[in-house]
Amino acid sequence: MTRIDPQPWMTAPATRRLMAALGEARFVGGEVRNALLDRPVSDVQIATPLAPHHVERRLAAAGIKAVPTGIEHGTITAVVDGKPFEVTTLRHDVKTDGRHAVVAFTADWAADAHRRDFTMNALYAAADGEVFDYTGGIADLKAGRVRFVGDPATRIREDYLRILRLFRFHAWYGRGDIDAAGVAAAEQEKAGIAKLSGERIAKEMLRLLEAEKPAPVLRTMAAKSILSWVVPGDPDIARLESLAAIESANGGAPDGLLRLAALLPGADSTVPALEAAEAIAGRWRLSTAQRTRLEDLARGQDKIALPPSVRDAHRMVYRLGARRFADRLLLAWAEAPGAAAEWRELLAAADWPPPHFPLTGAAVMRAGVPEGPLVGRVLAEVENWWVDNDFAADPAALAERLKQAVRTVR
Repeated sequence: MTRIDPQPWMTAPATRRLMAALGEARFVGGEVRNALLDRPVSDVQIATPLAPHHVERRLAAAGIKAVPTGIEHGTITAVVDGKPFEVTTLRHDVKTDGRHAVVAFTADWAADAHRRDFTMNALYAAADGEVFDYTGGIADLKAGRVRFVGDPATRIREDYLRILRLFRFHAWYGRGDIDAAGVAAAEQEKAGIAKLSGERIAKEMLRLLEAEKPAPVLRTMAAKSILSWVVPGDPDIARLESLAAIESANGGAPDGLLRLAALLPGADSTVPALEAAEAIAGRWRLSTAQRTRLEDLARGQDKIALPPSVRDAHRMVYRLGARRFADRLLLAWAEAPGAAAEWRELLAAADWPPPHFPLTGAAVMRAGVPEGPLVGRVLAEVENWWVDNDFAADPAALAERLKQAVRTVR
């Protein structure tokens, strides 16, 4: 018998209260998989043979708020002491179209397990930690093998997102080569990716890019002509691989969107980087902030090359902001991965707090410039001088430079 040692998410008062209210319930999927691997658990999902209306009754009787977030698929969000838990009735698929499913509820744990995507995600655990495995998931998990439950092509046709999930899960949990039967089925069914919503593609791909080493699976996706369904042009996998290594070596958290920018086609591609970025932002339905950041980096402006001085770096931080500066520096470092010590010294400039420009429009008008566009011109001229002189702090020098600028515009 396999058993999970008591975990904080299992023994938390909110979790215990919910499991006691349901009576018939088990933890399922990601938290069981990650607990067996001694990895962090973020979300807690619960499966139960109780029909949704019975779940609602039991939650109400226990004074627990129930939100029918996906009740047509048997999912109710239970909110216990402010913490949400997804509670889903056991089910099996009646009809699928590669994107949506019609389900029927069941009390059969094995039936529920056999409609899931990968064996490592079809694991259940009772409140006391006993693990239930109906598909060989424990053995696959130990072997680092991401394997579809049952026939891979059948599982993929039920939901074409599983093509991307195969590669994402291998990047996070796999060892060695990707399961050959899974890859063959993914290659065979890859056109189904066109049916997927942009939001679902973005979620999977950004998570894939956040893996410790995403490059090997991306190379397999490219070799099987799967990557081109989500990233146009000739993706620069080598630059992405270099960026991932730099982030890891310098203690940086994986940044999925920055890694996506690194993956954009290089100068030799038939698809320009900005065109690819615009296509990705539209197809993936990225947020406005994500689109703006990706397209900004794709334009390739304000490039950084060694050897810039720390003084130059401070100027760029002031003009661009800390994150835009760091983004550009890391991408430049990924293209020229040598001289790590010099790059690291410049990266530290992103933590430099830029000073506040001391001159105001009111001060310019007091110096004799009438209200209007000339005020902005004088401010810009003096600010450029101030930045070029290492953010000169001498008030007398600043006042003298203001007088000179005023004389120039009169």
